[in-house]
Amino acid sequence: MTKSSLKERFYYPEDRVIEKPFNWAQLIRLLTYLKPYLKTLIPKAAAAMLASTAVRLIVPIIIGVYAFDNAIAKENYSLLYWLVGVTAFLYALSFVSNWYRIKTTNQLGQYVIHDLRESLFNHVQFLSHRFFDSRSAGSILVRIINDVNSMQDLFTNGVINTLMDMVTLVGIFVILFVLSPPLAIAVLLIIPLMFFISTKLRRKIRRAWQNVRMKMSKLNSHLNESIQGIRVTQSFTQEKGNMEYFKGVNVENFLAWKEASRKNAMFRPFVDLSNAAGSAILIWFGAYLINSGSIEIGTFISFSFYLGMFWGPISRLGQVYNQLLVAMASSERIFEFLDEKPSVPDKKNAVSMEKIRGTIDFDHVEFSYDESRKALKGINLHVPAGETLALVGHTGSGKTTIASLVSRFYDVTSGAVSFDGVDVRDINLRELRSSVGTVIQETYIFSGTIMENIRFGKPDATDQEVVKAAEAIGANSFIEALPHGYQTEVEERGNVLSVGERQLLSFARALLSDPRTLILDEATASIDTETELVIQAALKKLLKGRTSIIIAHRLSTIRDADHIVVLNEGEIVEQGSHDQLMKMRGKYFDLVLSQYNMLDSAS
Repeated sequence: MTKSSLKERFYYPEDRVIEKPFNWAQLIRLLTYLKPYLKTLIPKAAAAMLASTAVRLIVPIIIGVYAFDNAIAKENYSLLYWLVGVTAFLYALSFVSNWYRIKTTNQLGQYVIHDLRESLFNHVQFLSHRFFDSRSAGSILVRIINDVNSMQDLFTNGVINTLMDMVTLVGIFVILFVLSPPLAIAVLLIIPLMFFISTKLRRKIRRAWQNVRMKMSKLNSHLNESIQGIRVTQSFTQEKGNMEYFKGVNVENFLAWKEASRKNAMFRPFVDLSNAAGSAILIWFGAYLINSGSIEIGTFISFSFYLGMFWGPISRLGQVYNQLLVAMASSERIFEFLDEKPSVPDKKNAVSMEKIRGTIDFDHVEFSYDESRKALKGINLHVPAGETLALVGHTGSGKTTIASLVSRFYDVTSGAVSFDGVDVRDINLRELRSSVGTVIQETYIFSGTIMENIRFGKPDATDQEVVKAAEAIGANSFIEALPHGYQTEVEERGNVLSVGERQLLSFARALLSDPRTLILDEATASIDTETELVIQAALKKLLKGRTSIIIAHRLSTIRDADHIVVLNEGEIVEQGSHDQLMKMRGKYFDLVLSQYNMLDSAS
């Protein structure tokens, strides 16, 4: 596999740097996830924050103005001892307040991350098939796991700590100007320059963290596909190609992190440099004011304490701002998903049809997955309730597309699909899909027990109902032969089971759900002849009284269908019963003849 083909294989168009200016509306939207905790955790954290902040602002005054200028300078040792006791009490109060603040903010952060991840996952559950057609599972996983995790620091430490630092800065500003307005003005002259330079860094840092999220998404997407496709990779001996591509993606991810970290690291040294400049001004101008008698030594000491405290919040606010940039880069990707609307929406005034009889009609239906070509061209079909329709044709002829439109996984480009004379777009989507059961060739088995996998078709089914469905479909014998029977644990995708066994489970799952309409999309293609005979008998029970659509390349499975439709490049070229189509000696006749010839040559 060439590098170019690997690049095409693992390139995902949705993973890109989102070019949007930083907007406060999006930040406010992000902070709305704090709303459920406005009356519980946030007041507690805020109270603890205010208590510890008050202590930090009071202590320098006690040490400088009262201890030095009043107690030590005037040799008032009783006042000094009393001030020592007050200071010790205040530090103890600060210790308790900080402990409670950290505990509460950690809880707050975890709750918000939990809510945000759940909201994103729940939203994805109801997005349409078109959404998943253009995105890999890995890139979706990155949004739900990595992008949400990247905002943990913001909600755990950022919000409350930012408020604390802002209150601290305001308090320090006021106190500095109360202590000595001239010295305060001289020391704080450095702030406008600092603000100007930091704003220049903002865009670069934000873009760097967006790039990190993009590279991480690409890395996770490749990992997900590589692990799921490891058997194919080894079968075609493409291990080295995969390793080379992963090396490239890993290096890209490393370099993106390195660049973002480098730009991130520029802010703290700049704050330290500003601190050094401010301290130099303090010493030089402070000494002048002391010598001129404008301020006392104790006031200068208090001023020094406050100036040291001032740069700490400035530095932390810079770090919080960097956290905010990381969070905003991820939030843009998260909200991109949350703002995604289903391409197959459920109408607000949708018709309730809990008892759909199953008459299906296609009226001049045309459909296209994209604008380049039509998958269906003017399809007209009528399937009476309780009858079986078989769809045959070469790969890409439109068989599966018709089945997808019946379940309304997609909406028609033009024309209409209806159930019992009602357009599927007007039917309650949940009720529609609940009435349509689908069994596909590539059966998906979830991690869990055999019992849980069959019960997926009807979550409230009893154990006896599950066993009865498995017995009816002929799956009971192989299930009971497993080490723990119906309680046997199967891993994701059910790789411990054979393809035929997984298919039998899917039939049992469909039978248990008891749908009014049943779609079998190449459902017996992976089953051996002996198992097929068992299933054919079970299918007679399964299909009885139900409207059914069967898609099959193995034409022996559809001989008894009430109506057979032959498709070619999205158009109906022939239709009728098996006997009628054979007498026509057309496309269907050729398909049957070619299959018999293949069987003869194989034998």
